[in-house]
Amino acid sequence: MLIFNCTEAASKFFSRIHKGKKITPVDNKPPSPAIEDDEASRSVEQWLVHAITVQRKHVLFVIHVKTRYCMVFADAKKADAEGFVAWFADRWREGLIHDAINHGLMDWVDAGIMPERMDQGCREYSFYRRSHRSAQKHIDEIAWYFQGSAAEWGCLPQGERAAIGFDAAMNDTPRSSKGQKDTYWPNVEMVAHWLREYCAVDEAGIERALERRLAAWREIEAFH
Repeated sequence: MLIFNCTEAASKFFSRIHKGKKITPVDNKPPSPAIEDDEASRSVEQWLVHAITVQRKHVLFVIHVKTRYCMVFADAKKADAEGFVAWFADRWREGLIHDAINHGLMDWVDAGIMPERMDQGCREYSFYRRSHRSAQKHIDEIAWYFQGSAAEWGCLPQGERAAIGFDAAMNDTPRSSKGQKDTYWPNVEMVAHWLREYCAVDEAGIERALERRLAAWREIEAFH
């Protein structure tokens, strides 16, 4: 199940007024005041969603609270929650497959189990009005970089390939969080999470996969 925790700006983005009444999928009464206080469940994915306007277009920033893996959705359609969830599910899956192919991880990805588990995990979702200070800080950093990049390009990312490329660059940026002793890379954290929860890989397999990914990453960096 997907939980989209919406900032005030994101809550407004998903809402509309019809005949004087506010229509919104965002529930102002989340299960707990703090995301961490929700009942723990491996089947629940907590995301924070924020919205800004760039070059007169709506842009959504969606960050996974646990791993800080972020995706940016440019030129999003206002008040279309269903369309957003479908777009989100496709981007999440395609971004991870792209990462796996680039880093030689497809031996650990079961072509039968993975799509079925991801589809099941994205089938149910809820929107809540709730914030997360630490994740918001990371969103703000990514949003600042995105606005600067858009100004340099003169446009927003064109097409999903460009969008996935931008996501990949942001997720290859080291992050730090309160309670985390060391810095970490969101893409590595998410790949491990994905292999564990959606590809049925055990911890020993995940360790081997991450070793392979690191070796591939070093090979790629050597050519830059």
